[in-house]
Amino acid sequence: MQPPENTAAGTLYIVATPIGNLEDITLRALRILKEVDLIAAEDTRHTRKLLNHFAIHTRLLSYYREKEMDRGREIVARLQAGENVALVSDAGTPGISDPGAVLVRLARQAGVPIVPLPGPSALTTALSVAGLEQGAFLFLGFLPSQKSQRRKVLTSLKSCDYPIIFYESPQRIEGLLADALDILGNRLALWARELSKSFEELREAQLSELQALAAGRQNKGESVVIIHPGGADAPEGDNIEELLCWYRDHSGLSLKDACRKLAADLGLSRSQIYQQALAIWKSGDGRPPD
Repeated sequence: MQPPENTAAGTLYIVATPIGNLEDITLRALRILKEVDLIAAEDTRHTRKLLNHFAIHTRLLSYYREKEMDRGREIVARLQAGENVALVSDAGTPGISDPGAVLVRLARQAGVPIVPLPGPSALTTALSVAGLEQGAFLFLGFLPSQKSQRRKVLTSLKSCDYPIIFYESPQRIEGLLADALDILGNRLALWARELSKSFEELREAQLSELQALAAGRQNKGESVVIIHPGGADAPEGDNIEELLCWYRDHSGLSLKDACRKLAADLGLSRSQIYQQALAIWKSGDGRPPD
C-alpha cells in the first residue's frame, strides 16, 4: 500500500534486511534505504557495513531496545515534521524478536503512515524447510535466559498441539535443548543454525541427538529450533484424586483448566471437584493428600 501523497507527515518504512547473505536484500528495500531522510538502526555499526556494501549514504540514527521509548518519540517528531524514516534491525524483519514494536505503536498513535517491506526473516526461512504440513505453529521468540523461567515456559507447552518455534543464542542453545528434552520428552525437532551464512546447518533429529550434538562442540551463530508436537498422553488414574494428580503433574494445565477438563470428561460440575483439586495442587508432592 502506497503512503498518501499529500500529507504533512513523513512515512515510516519497516525494512527487512538480510539475515546473512547480502544478496537476499530486495530491490525495493535498497531503493527505500537510499530515498529516506533517515535510517533508524538497531546497531549503526552493523548497518553501516550493509549500506557501504550497496553504496548507500543515508544518515543513521541508533534505535536499540534500551532506548526504544526515548528514540521512538524523537523519530516520531521527525516523521511529523515531514521526514521519511526507515527502521532496520541487525538482521531480518524489525519487530520480530528485535526492536521495532514501540516505534510502530508510537507512529500509529501519532497518525503517521507506516509501510512494511516484506523480506528476510529467520522464522520463515526455517519454516520453509521444516516440512510442516499443517499451517499452524506457535512462535515464542527467545525464551527467558533464567533456567527456572525457561523451564516454566516449556512446562506450560507440554500439551500444545502445534509445532513450537524458538530463537536461541549460541551460549544458551545447549541449555534450551536439554530442558526441552527433559520436560517435553524426546520429540522430533529441527535445529537451523547460521541460516543463509557460509556455515549454514540444518539438522532434523530427536531432541536427545540434537542435545548431545550441542553439548559436544562450541556452538556459533543464532539458532531457530522447531519442536514437533508430542503424542497425546491419556490421563492415568482410577479415581478423581489420582486423575487430578496426573493433570497437575503431566498436563501443564492450570488448576481451573484441569477442573474444567476433568469435569467435562466425567460429566461432573466443576464445583464438585474444585476443593479436591485445590488440596492436590497445594500438596505438590505428586501424591493425593491424606
